[in-house]
Amino acid sequence: MTTAAALQLRDVHLPPYPSWWPLPLGWWLVLAVLVIIVAALWAWRALRRRRERRWLQLFDAAVDGAAPGAAQVAAVAELLRRAARRRQAGAELLQGQAWLEFLDTPGSRAFSDGDGRLLLDGAYRPTLAADEVERLRSLARPRFLTLISGRGR
Repeated sequence: MTTAAALQLRDVHLPPYPSWWPLPLGWWLVLAVLVIIVAALWAWRALRRRRERRWLQLFDAAVDGAAPGAAQVAAVAELLRRAARRRQAGAELLQGQAWLEFLDTPGSRAFSDGDGRLLLDGAYRPTLAADEVERLRSLARPRFLTLISGRGR
């Protein structure tokens, strides 16, 4: 018998697959970047929500601080004009129907044909019903937020 025939040959054995844990450095970096992105998005949204709450508090305080009736309509009109100026230069100079059409959201004519028409002459009327002012306020409040935040049209 030769020495080659006397050797017991075995099949080739592959090493075991690497385990998933502990993760290699590259995966830790990917996870860290993902965590940073999620945290930044969460912080940005929280900041935006807090800013929107402050704007709505400003709106409510200005309208509540005015005398009931025509003064509240004037306060709503002033706030909407300030927000419009921030949104588009020269928009606060619009008058009459053009102003109401600017305030209308796409697909809605709530200012041009609805309760928003009170902005045209409501500040000059001697008496106003409280429900008219409240309807205008509920219409103008979300529009103020949309204009001042720069979202949507």
